[in-house]
Amino acid sequence: MTALPGASPGTPAEDPASEDSGPGTSVTAGEDGTGTAPDQVSGEAADGETGPSADGGAGGDATGGAAAGAAGGGGSSEAQAELAAQRELRSRIERRKAEKGGPIAAGAKLSGTAADLLAAVRAVESGDKPSDAFFETAAAPRTPAPTSVAGPERPRVPTPEPARRQVDPGTVAAVLEVLVSGGAPEGLAARVAGVLGEQAADALREDPWRLLAVPGVQPEQADGFARALLGEECRPDDGRRATALVTWLLEHAALRGHTAMESAAVRTALAGRSVPDPDEALQHAIAEGAVLVFQDGVDAAGEPEEAEGPDEHGVPEPEEASGPEEPVPVLLGLDRYALAEESLADGLARLVKTAQPASWEDAAGAAGSPSAAELIRAAAAHGLVAHTGGEAARAEPAALVEAARALGLRTVLAVHHENGRRRLGAGTVTVQGLLSGTEGPGRDEDGTLAVDLLAVLDSPQLDVETAAVLVESLPDGCRLVLGGDPGVLWSAGAGRVFADVLAARVCPVVASRTPDPGPLGELVSGIGIGELTRVEAPGKEVVIVPVRDAGEAVHRTVQLVADSVPRAIGVPSADTQVITVGHGGSAGTRALNAALKERLNPGPGRFGGFDPADRVAYAPAPGRTLTGTVVSAEAEGLRVDCEGTAVLVPKDRVESTLRHGWALTAHQAAGMRWPAVVVVLPGDAAQGLSRPWVYTAFSRGERHLSVVHGVEQALPRAVAEIASEDRTTRLRSLLEGLLAPGEAEAAPA
Repeated sequence: MTALPGASPGTPAEDPASEDSGPGTSVTAGEDGTGTAPDQVSGEAADGETGPSADGGAGGDATGGAAAGAAGGGGSSEAQAELAAQRELRSRIERRKAEKGGPIAAGAKLSGTAADLLAAVRAVESGDKPSDAFFETAAAPRTPAPTSVAGPERPRVPTPEPARRQVDPGTVAAVLEVLVSGGAPEGLAARVAGVLGEQAADALREDPWRLLAVPGVQPEQADGFARALLGEECRPDDGRRATALVTWLLEHAALRGHTAMESAAVRTALAGRSVPDPDEALQHAIAEGAVLVFQDGVDAAGEPEEAEGPDEHGVPEPEEASGPEEPVPVLLGLDRYALAEESLADGLARLVKTAQPASWEDAAGAAGSPSAAELIRAAAAHGLVAHTGGEAARAEPAALVEAARALGLRTVLAVHHENGRRRLGAGTVTVQGLLSGTEGPGRDEDGTLAVDLLAVLDSPQLDVETAAVLVESLPDGCRLVLGGDPGVLWSAGAGRVFADVLAARVCPVVASRTPDPGPLGELVSGIGIGELTRVEAPGKEVVIVPVRDAGEAVHRTVQLVADSVPRAIGVPSADTQVITVGHGGSAGTRALNAALKERLNPGPGRFGGFDPADRVAYAPAPGRTLTGTVVSAEAEGLRVDCEGTAVLVPKDRVESTLRHGWALTAHQAAGMRWPAVVVVLPGDAAQGLSRPWVYTAFSRGERHLSVVHGVEQALPRAVAEIASEDRTTRLRSLLEGLLAPGEAEAAPA
């Protein structure tokens, strides 16, 4: 494998986008995968690295009062409405689970003494005993109900808007006293009070390791705080420490996308944290109810399921078992993600079983492409359909929605970002707007969405909590189409919903045969199959800019955005987006944004570091980024125009939710596209590269892509060989336990 054709990293280059620069070149790659690069830390406000509201993922009601404080201009807060809707629906989910009167399907909190529980876990892991000796069987599926039918639009049910949570000054003062006595920073007082509530001071005195529940606090800091408070009574084998550490490990695993961890991995991590007896520590945490224990992927006889491998569409196929079967691992998880995954699996199974097959042959015959016709036929016959494809393939779900609407059904087309609405036109909604009730048809008197067919694009960006709330909001008989590009990075929040649905093979998978056009489409298609090939770009659609170091990378990036791309390509600076690997470093988003602001919109940053006309990235909730421009400053905060929507960022939220946005990370940019994109790859970015990262970054440009290239052979090697870190999730096995894999085949073309 060679370096990028036509570019020698380490050699000065002429202006790459000027009239006399040569045609663009290509790039190379390996196996399909998606995952996490250094720029992705879920639960972060604007930059993906830190943030007081980080709690293991984005979505759901995890942001608490912090997210509820982000207000839109001239109307009710989108974040507040979203949180209210999610709380209401989560309450319904919990009631529904309780009404079943039995254990949670495919795994539940185990009963009995702690010793018995630990023995059960270890025996199953070692294969000494069958899993069904310790685990309950799956709950019976929900009884199918008649499908929804077209009818008059149901009234919108107003969503209650919760008041922003205020921390009592007395509570903060009491917490401050405890923190000072334990040598902890005084600045933590308000955050501790917000996380632990009114009894925070007493809770810390009783259990100093509760400090670990505050985002950003590390185990070493909590240990030091405990030593200061407890003195000689502070021991590394303290059961309170064990419970806090296990919870902290699972929360941080969620920040990396995992919804569960193998128990063996948890014991290893505990040993690395100087826990004398990891077995005993885990035993204590389980007995205290801090975590739940699961073993999924086991059939009725208690035997593990056969291994599977992907077919040509990335959908796993059964294969012959070779050699002795490995024991199915025992997983540990937090109830937050367990509830979300099991509710999501139950909801998807409900949609599959309650949808009534129909014939839409006339609509399929009038479709504009064979792939669109295939999708229409599949949606007519099934309650759940997966659709894969690139940017051009997004027209197929849109055609399905129009065809179903013409048949009299209530339809909705949803995307992840406001940026995606621009590309699809009027009538499209965002997932968050749909859930909050600010967009779409609203809810009926039962709280379900008034919709008969919902097509969700950008499905790889769905975290498990958001997906669970969305599916639980759909009425029986509703048809759900999950569409997206399986090659892009996964969600910022925990889970890999779209990949698990594809892997479970419990619904038809329609793979689009509509390729993305032009040199950019050819380049990205090659990356998707692991090849970084040369492409002919007579219109300078793809340009490679070799650089020697990070300083040169920043200089060339500013030159491209401010001069070369507008002059040679015709795309103004305002429509050109810079994408880099991480926030830190000499060519991360911070350094690039500082240089771009100095060139494009210099100013003193009078309003919290911002000036009118600054490009910004606004994160109203962890894992969700909106791009926009600062319009003005008011006494209440900054007025920002986000893709045509006026947003007022409260003054006390500016620092935590707003950053300059000329440069973004690939995770922030996922689900969005711009006329021109400049991808910056300085030499120190090599370790953060993977095929999904490169695929995502390179596919964000509509007309032009410039690659500021300083990683030499690391780029083709990442594309060809480096799949992203896998995520441990339970959704696939839960779906396979509720629905028979392989029964639903894709509709014929």
